[in-house]
Amino acid sequence: MANVVVVGAQWGDEGKGKIVDWLSERADVIARFQGGHNAGHTLVIDGKVYKLNALPSGVVRGGKLSVIGNGVVLDPWHLVSEIAKIREQGVTITPETLMIAENTPLIMPYHGELDRAREAQVAVGKIGTTGRGIGPCYEDKVGRRVIRVADLADQATLELRVDRALVHHNALRAGLGLEPVDRDALIAALNAIAGEILQYAAPVWKVMNELRRAGKRILFEGAQGSLLDIDFGTYPYVTSSNVIAGQAATGVGLGPNAIDFVLGIVKAYTTRVGEGPFPTELHDADGERLGTRGHEFGTVTGRKRRCGWFDAALVRQTCAISGINGIALTKLDVLDGFETIKICTGYMLDGQALDYLPTAADQQARCTPVYEEIEGWSESTEGARSWADLPGAAIKYVRRVEELIGCPVAMLSTSPERDDTILVTDPFED
Repeated sequence: MANVVVVGAQWGDEGKGKIVDWLSERADVIARFQGGHNAGHTLVIDGKVYKLNALPSGVVRGGKLSVIGNGVVLDPWHLVSEIAKIREQGVTITPETLMIAENTPLIMPYHGELDRAREAQVAVGKIGTTGRGIGPCYEDKVGRRVIRVADLADQATLELRVDRALVHHNALRAGLGLEPVDRDALIAALNAIAGEILQYAAPVWKVMNELRRAGKRILFEGAQGSLLDIDFGTYPYVTSSNVIAGQAATGVGLGPNAIDFVLGIVKAYTTRVGEGPFPTELHDADGERLGTRGHEFGTVTGRKRRCGWFDAALVRQTCAISGINGIALTKLDVLDGFETIKICTGYMLDGQALDYLPTAADQQARCTPVYEEIEGWSESTEGARSWADLPGAAIKYVRRVEELIGCPVAMLSTSPERDDTILVTDPFED
């Protein structure tokens, strides 16, 4: 019985939601281990669309335990609203089906206000955040002034935590021209929502270790993509947490030996939202075609995604950093009809050939892609559920991707529908 980590291996938006939902049928527990409600997972099940942010993708399946781990930062007001919306779609969510780690940091309204105020300072350059307070909350966690789920249960502790946080934040707000936080109003708002959140609170580390010893299958769900990792992404245009597979154990309170298989989710082309380097970005008709056919708009922000050819050099890099055992290749159908498809195999930097993206931001900006051209196909791959349903040129493309990234394709997705998936290797049985 394997425990599986699912991570995005590009800049996010790779289709993790569908793959996690598809895999959750084989799992007993689905656990989010990092990120916040800046993540957006869209699931399409029997024609019904579910849009999730903070909730693990497994909530739409009955009989599963969904876990929000300590590696996540959680906006309690957003979570309550999200639960209400999902319930309206007929999904049952109770303390028996959803669990939140007691040591999960909480995003406060002042985190979002700080996030947006910083982004508005165009003189220092935008990072491209969603403005939802994710980064400032992680800062407070490291600064030891964050309010955590368990603090909601004790009034004296809660007030102490609020006072400690406001010493820092009110000084920041003064410098940004923002009014001081209304302490009493914030505490009243937290008290009002405490019961809604505490009903799901639990010592997740203890429960997860017990479930693992009992032989339960655990599916670890990541948010964003590896190229947005705070350490290994295209810094500073990154998210504020570790996105790679190594965070999965830390983010729920398990040891690294709990991870048996790492599945990297990869689009058959490349997209990015927001600022930052993007070597294979297309500013032509091909780029527009990829965006239109792939419906490339952010689930959370609605922002148009930047589109480009598949970057094998970058995916080879993320496969190494996350120890990826196999990839799930999504949106192959978006490439239908292209006469020629390009794959980036490396870069040229000031006349020097590189097989990886360098760390320094100025060097990343000067990298130009080296392309290999692959014959396209005119037949449709949409809805294919076996290799026999794919045109020969599409299979050739997939095999070439495997060779270039040094990692096998374990799953192939050919539409947003849950069952339009070709399974090559079952990660839970590998």
